[in-house]
Amino acid sequence: MAILDCAIIGGGPAGLTAGLYTTRGGLENVVMFEKGMPGGQITNSSEIENYPGVTGEITGMDLMTPWPAQCSKFGLVHEMVNVTRVSKNGDLFTIHKEDGTTTDAHSVIIGTGSSPRRAGFTGEDAYFGRGVSTCATCDGFFYKGKDVAVIGGGDTALEEALYLAKICNKVYLVHRRDTFRSAPNTVKRVKNTENIELVLNSVPDEVYGDNMGVTGLRVKKSDGTTREIEVPGVFIFVGNDVNNQTLIQEDGSFLCDMNEQGQVIVDISMRTSVAGLFAAGDMRIAAPKQVISAAGDGAVAALQAISYVDELLN
Repeated sequence: MAILDCAIIGGGPAGLTAGLYTTRGGLENVVMFEKGMPGGQITNSSEIENYPGVTGEITGMDLMTPWPAQCSKFGLVHEMVNVTRVSKNGDLFTIHKEDGTTTDAHSVIIGTGSSPRRAGFTGEDAYFGRGVSTCATCDGFFYKGKDVAVIGGGDTALEEALYLAKICNKVYLVHRRDTFRSAPNTVKRVKNTENIELVLNSVPDEVYGDNMGVTGLRVKKSDGTTREIEVPGVFIFVGNDVNNQTLIQEDGSFLCDMNEQGQVIVDISMRTSVAGLFAAGDMRIAAPKQVISAAGDGAVAALQAISYVDELLN
């Protein structure tokens, strides 16, 4: 393969927008490396109501479905492969892939996002996929008419609790505080939903079950007492971990500067400490973790990449 003008790592809103802007902006040899179907984590969301211009009920999958087709119209190529590492030698970046092949590029935009964080209580790993889930839209249907528990207090936790409340008999919302970090309107909707019970000042202690799967959740209250909640399904929404593995070098160091949380340090133009390397979306510092913000990052990074490649080659 010829040297790429730009390699884009990750196919979420940031990567797709970067692909759209780089190709439409004049770069002729751009490949987006995404091991799965493009769209990102937002495709798991059951309802989107804050993306400008989008009204009515729409899922994350509905929102993202047209994006890849729009990008390919301008020449973006999608290579469905897992990138294990990005390195740099001189002015060239090398994309190391899981199949053992490599591709060189003049610039790189990395937007690998983040992954749902585990809560760390007893039984979580043992019952993951057998009653413990991090995706309500993926697994909520299995609990139609049944009781479930949702763990978390942010926007995602409350939005998914509302989604589950539409199909489940009852939703127990377990949160370690007595206030929520979610948008006021979402909190109001949760409190006004009759089949959502708030279990506040409580943390999950253990999920337990049998050979068939989960049968219950034990929570520990702030006063030291415990409560048993009989549910066959437990959904966890307690944040995300940065997917920064592709930036780790052979000696264990990172390719560019990172903060203590493993987020990529960028300036307002999405430039990292390494010339020609840009980061966008949830993996950068101070990311709002919103689709529109990630898309904006991707556009900014793409415009910077175009300028960088033009200056490098001309």
